[in-house]
Amino acid sequence: MRRLAIAAILAAALLGAAVVAHGEVYQQGNLRVTFNGRLRPHDLPRERLAPVTVSLDGSVGTVDGSRPPQLREITVAMNRAGKLFSAGLPICHSSQLQQTSSEAALSLCRPALVGNGTFAAKVDFPNAPLIPAEGKVLVFNSRIDGRPAMLLHLYGSNPVRAAFVLPFKIKYRSKGEFGTVFSTKIPTLASGLGYVTEIKLTIGRRYHYAGKPRSFLSASCAAPAGFTSVPYQLAKTTFAFSDGTSLTSHLTRDCTVR
Repeated sequence: MRRLAIAAILAAALLGAAVVAHGEVYQQGNLRVTFNGRLRPHDLPRERLAPVTVSLDGSVGTVDGSRPPQLREITVAMNRAGKLFSAGLPICHSSQLQQTSSEAALSLCRPALVGNGTFAAKVDFPNAPLIPAEGKVLVFNSRIDGRPAMLLHLYGSNPVRAAFVLPFKIKYRSKGEFGTVFSTKIPTLASGLGYVTEIKLTIGRRYHYAGKPRSFLSASCAAPAGFTSVPYQLAKTTFAFSDGTSLTSHLTRDCTVR
């Protein structure tokens, strides 16, 4: 029972994307989400794309310290100035990652690796103290239904060994401020026994394809002529919870033209 519960918690860990100490705080009733994101490097070309990495840190909690409701769905929309390119990048399939450790997942799918991170969670068994869980997150390039996707492989060995694979679908919008959208739906996790407390992710990968250097993520700094820096909406994230609560966060950042 505990092994199954921990495995489910690992899947939930992704869904908190935010920084605990310094991120933007969003609250509705007793529920609180802290979210932060960073794009590196800060200095970018005005007219062309350059390789970047995106870091996300996060937490989900409550004002009174009680157990938060489980996340059911998350959608992350990224600014149109950022582009995702995966042509020529190896693909990892979910079936390759099931019930594998982080080391085994890398052995099978290292060529498709596009990110990594860590997570922390808690398991709340009836009539027992909260059990902390922690582990690694690996992000792999993939495809779902013939479309671009990412797979998050979550593995923890404390307090027990358990693994879970969480698929993120990727869609592109032709209009609006946000051009690339990542989304996933989460099933009921271990009858609600566990919940995430913190996660940290960094996504970005450089590689070569067709004789040219490529980057999984690229961006430009769209400052108007005559300006050397500009604020912009980096991301819009919506968290949907099991109790019907939905929280939407906006991250405003700035870039400098190099």
